[in-house]
Amino acid sequence: MDQTAAIRKPPGADTVRERLTVPVLAFGGILMAVMQTVVVPLLPDLPRLTGASAGTVSWMVTATLLSGAVLTPVLGRAGDMYGKRRVLMAALGLMTAGSVLCAVTSDIAVLIAARTLSGAAAAVVPLSISILRDELPPERRGSAVALMSSTVGIGAALGLPLAAVIVQYANWHTMFWVTSALGATGVTLVAWAVRESPVREPGRFDVPGALGLAAGLVCLLLGVSQGGQWGWGSGRVVGLFAAAVAVLALWSWQQLRAERPLVDLRSVGRPRVGLSHVAALLAGFAFYANTLVTAQLVQAPEATGYGLGLSIVATGLCLLPSGIVMLLLSPVSARISAARGPRVTLALGSAVIAAGYAVRIADSRELWMIITGATVVAIGTTLAYSALPTLILRAVPAEQTASANGVNVLMRTIGQAGSSAAVAAVLVHHTSLAGGVPAPTLHGYLLAFAMAGAVALVAAAAALCIPGDADQDVTDGPHRARVRTPGAREGAMEGA
Repeated sequence: MDQTAAIRKPPGADTVRERLTVPVLAFGGILMAVMQTVVVPLLPDLPRLTGASAGTVSWMVTATLLSGAVLTPVLGRAGDMYGKRRVLMAALGLMTAGSVLCAVTSDIAVLIAARTLSGAAAAVVPLSISILRDELPPERRGSAVALMSSTVGIGAALGLPLAAVIVQYANWHTMFWVTSALGATGVTLVAWAVRESPVREPGRFDVPGALGLAAGLVCLLLGVSQGGQWGWGSGRVVGLFAAAVAVLALWSWQQLRAERPLVDLRSVGRPRVGLSHVAALLAGFAFYANTLVTAQLVQAPEATGYGLGLSIVATGLCLLPSGIVMLLLSPVSARISAARGPRVTLALGSAVIAAGYAVRIADSRELWMIITGATVVAIGTTLAYSALPTLILRAVPAEQTASANGVNVLMRTIGQAGSSAAVAAVLVHHTSLAGGVPAPTLHGYLLAFAMAGAVALVAAAAALCIPGDADQDVTDGPHRARVRTPGAREGAMEGA
């Protein structure tokens, strides 16, 4: 910005907008998580409401998962190249458009297409974290990034009871009108309060890389998400996995030879980045089992001997303390990372997740113990998820922040998809009749908890293997990447 213009600008002219940048971006992250959750209470009734089969209706979740996984690294890279604020508004706009389509139709094909559009919102968090890195001073950045990471859990905890209340007391289209209004509000607030970052990565967008990654991820995640329904040994699932391996291998070869690759695989090969992605995958697996199993456990009929027979609204309220805890503890996570380093925070968070599952194994019959165990897992998730983007910020150049964080979020998504498939497989193999209706046994739920807890311990071990902050590669300094002259960059890093 021109110095004369800066001098002439009235004092405090942008103060309000600057102070609202973090809350506005956090609102976008919460909204993204809400949009991914709101459809869950509808799933049992959608076959009746749309005239479609249960298998077809399940694609309203699968389509969002697939499009989110594909678009997160793609939009992250686009943000690094063309402007993070611009791409963030586009992602929120696609999410809002998808919500509007869901509000005006009952046609299942249109609903699935609309949910595919809504999957673009998965890129909101990595884009927002990148904006925070570019715009905030170092002393504010840690807590802001921690809050942004926690919005995933906060939104999920808020979205389920909100959607359940609307579905129970109003027409189901009303829920999507509400989310449409929230989405439009999010786009407007970002346009007003968030400045466009000047940090850009020049060059041409890697279209072949984007198409190759999309094809490989669709094959992989489609196989994972549909394996239980189609059969893990079926020709379709085996073929999808084989195609995923072949396509992603070819994609990796292309990325290593591209002048401006979509994903910098050489940086992923560095332990500081690669192990962070591995830990993200494992943490995503461990975290997601908590939400999946808790919802099913408390809604199970009392005839099972362990179920509480709670309504969907009551189930959502059981998860609400987890969202509140994640909101309150995000600043604590930032302080631990500042004092001990983000890898210690990640390891601690993963260990706390494992402790939460130990509580779940100890007692999953009493409601207060179920809520306590779920909340402990949420505490660990807050610490782990808040530390992951900080590790990435400290390991990649500023002009690659959005794309690198996009890959990290993608790894969490793959972990969550794997968790969903693994939990479903465990529960299917541990089923008995309760009141004449098949239902998972308590032993099956306890095995799912044990599996998730074991994965959390592996995540803690992976975190401790990440090189410490003394081996920092490329980080801090709020504006170092904006200076393109060789001497200036080193000076900016020294002054950080």
